[in-house]
Amino acid sequence: MDYPLLNIFWTMLELFLWILWFFLLFKIITDIFRSHDMGGGAKAGWTILVILLPFLGVLIYLIVRGGSMHERDLEQAKQADAAFQDYIRRAAGTGTGPGQGGAAPSASGHVDDLARLAELRNSGALTDEEYQRAKDKLLT
Repeated sequence: MDYPLLNIFWTMLELFLWILWFFLLFKIITDIFRSHDMGGGAKAGWTILVILLPFLGVLIYLIVRGGSMHERDLEQAKQADAAFQDYIRRAAGTGTGPGQGGAAPSASGHVDDLARLAELRNSGALTDEEYQRAKDKLLT
């Protein structure tokens, strides 16, 4: 009851900045360990600096290596996307890239045939009933 409204806003701001600080700290620690252009000693040095002198360490890291953090994020996202696309190709049986194994050629044929049927239905060459009959025949 005796806590003024401006103090509530100030407390909320402090809490927000505290959470933001921890987010930034964890982001930098993740970036340190994900970086392939640094050796183990450099990673250990940066980690010790960021943990022992968090404010100064984070600011120095952002000044020295902050510009390339985005590039490492982008590289990791591309690798994850490529792995996901490869998994989808292998699961669907339509893979043409390396590591395709596991899908039978007949499964690939069924997937291709279903895709062609869907294209024909979308273009208007097949009615919904014809599409359903052809699909049922293909899957049995």
